[in-house]
Amino acid sequence: MSYSNESRLSKNEKREAAREKARLLREEQKKKDKRTRLLLQGGIILASLAIIAVVALVIVNSIRPAGPGPLNMASDGIQIGEGFVATETPALQPGEDPIPNERADGELNITMFVDYLCPICGQFEATNGDYISSLLENGGTTVDIHPISILDRLSQGTKYSTRSANAAACVANYSPNQFYDFHNLLFANQPAENSTGLTDEELIGFTEQAGVESADKIASCIKGQDFKAFVTNASARALNGPIPNSNVDQVTGTPTVIVNGLKYEGPINDLASFQAFVIQAAGEAFTESSTSTPTPTPAP
Repeated sequence: MSYSNESRLSKNEKREAAREKARLLREEQKKKDKRTRLLLQGGIILASLAIIAVVALVIVNSIRPAGPGPLNMASDGIQIGEGFVATETPALQPGEDPIPNERADGELNITMFVDYLCPICGQFEATNGDYISSLLENGGTTVDIHPISILDRLSQGTKYSTRSANAAACVANYSPNQFYDFHNLLFANQPAENSTGLTDEELIGFTEQAGVESADKIASCIKGQDFKAFVTNASARALNGPIPNSNVDQVTGTPTVIVNGLKYEGPINDLASFQAFVIQAAGEAFTESSTSTPTPTPAP
């Protein structure tokens, strides 16, 4: 019969062997615990670094100096002339005051402050848009369009007023001669108040429908809200006033429509009233030179 080595050990030797085995197990457990602590500490450090990076990014973005405004909106708006061609202007630099557009002698100017979520702006456009377009086609007229943001609270958190005004600024910057078409498309497809508004992808789709140049740059500009700061500042300037070259102290609502420096106070859904105001504000020279304008539809 054979016996194992352990069976030959004395009681003292067995006791020592058991102690040694326990010691080795304790040391192995200590090593495992140490590795666990190191891994845990490393994970905490990495998580902390990630949090710090996110916080730093938020802080940097919040204190990052505002970039220049869009090209062709140095007045805080874009001026459209004969043939729907935009007046080219340099970008407004941070801290720089807007430069009002000049009106030539005998020229008719219509200035509009609009919020693309504003339903009354939509009604004004539906009623008077064709008439204003015909004036631009005939020449001798400029239309200054100032997209502002005052209705963000009515788009379920998506800030559609700001996003749509930013999209308009993106078009003004990269494809100014298609601005007027894009402007009209925004009102033709205007979302209702208290909805989420159009998505960025839908806004991009309408820029493409307007036939813009540099479509990829405009899409990136819309998604990145490159001119968000400009929209915020331009809106504040309009709300604080005064409005240059006009009798308007400040914009108190949209649409604010100014013809040759005089604010239109008539009904926004009455073409005949607006036409009469335009003729009165423009004077006799305009009455004689304006030949082809849409005839207002008689009221039922």
